[in-house]
Amino acid sequence: MARTWAVVLGVVAAFALLPAAPAAAHNSLTGSDPRDGARLAAAPERIELRFLATPKKATTEVTVTGPDNVAATSGAPTFSGKRVIVPFRPGAAGLYIVTYRLASDDGHPVKGEVRFTLTTGTPAEAPSASATPTETAPTATPTAVPTSAAPSPASPTPAAAEADDDGGTGWLWAAGAVVVLAALGGGLLLRRRAARR
Repeated sequence: MARTWAVVLGVVAAFALLPAAPAAAHNSLTGSDPRDGARLAAAPERIELRFLATPKKATTEVTVTGPDNVAATSGAPTFSGKRVIVPFRPGAAGLYIVTYRLASDDGHPVKGEVRFTLTTGTPAEAPSASATPTETAPTATPTAVPTSAAPSPASPTPAAAEADDDGGTGWLWAAGAVVVLAALGGGLLLRRRAARR
């Protein structure tokens, strides 16, 4: 009778342990820092993922992307027991997504993501003093102002021409007047002589 009960208890114990073995072989995320859904004013120096079982370096992939799908890691992840630590390189303010993928001991892949938001972005680095200055716009060379063409020697100005014309006709008029006066004077002398006879 005692032996029967020992066999029964052994079978019950074996069936009780059977579901536990696959469950222990199947890995899963147990926590993270920052936690999923966190809103941070100051950027963390690193991101830590904690798993139920020890992840294997050869089969574990972790990526971190920020706004505009920009990579936000500054090095390869490190492994410490059941933890995976990724150095974080913050960028612009916004949503950051930590994506992980690893293989469990039972062969099933485990994947998921942790999301957190940075409310304050990292300012862009100022250019160094030794940086080559950007090209400056070429200075505009003064364009030559076209000078007016030198006046060609032309005929006298209208005023001078009019003065010359007036001078010529004036002499003609004066000569004509002298001739007329001479003719009148001659005519008067002839009449007087005729009257005396």
